[in-house]
Amino acid sequence: MTDIELVQAAIRAREKAYCPYSNFAVGAALLCADGTVYGGCNIENAAYSPGNCAERTAIFRAVFDGQRDFTAIAIVGGPAGQPVSELCAPCGVCRQVMMEFCDPATFRILMGTGGDTFEERTLQQMLPFGFGPANLGK
Repeated sequence: MTDIELVQAAIRAREKAYCPYSNFAVGAALLCADGTVYGGCNIENAAYSPGNCAERTAIFRAVFDGQRDFTAIAIVGGPAGQPVSELCAPCGVCRQVMMEFCDPATFRILMGTGGDTFEERTLQQMLPFGFGPANLGK
C-alpha cells in the first residue's frame, strides 16, 4: 500500500466519525507489517472523557485481532462535512498508545492535509523522550 493510499483510507474512515459535540471528524488508517490496514474514527460521548480518538480506535481494533507489528498510521481530521484541508496531529494519549506498540525510530505518522498530500514524522519526532515498554525492561 502506498502512503497516499493509506491517507485515502484514513479519509474514508473519517466518514464514520461520531462527533456531534465537537463537530471535528477524525479518521485513521493503521498499516500492519503484514499489509493489513485497520481503520478508526473518533467516537465522542456526551460526558466527553469516555470518547475515543481515531488512532486508538484503529490500534485497539488491530490488537484485538492479534496484530502487534505496525509500520505506519495515516491521520486526517477537520470540521465534519468538509474536505480535509488542515494538518491533524495525534494527541498525547494516542502518541503514548503508539509508544506501547511501535518502534519510535521507525513507526511513521502520516498527517494528511488532503487526498494526496501529507506530512510525515516518526513517532520519535512526535514523542521525544517517550516512555514505553523498554523503560520497564520489556
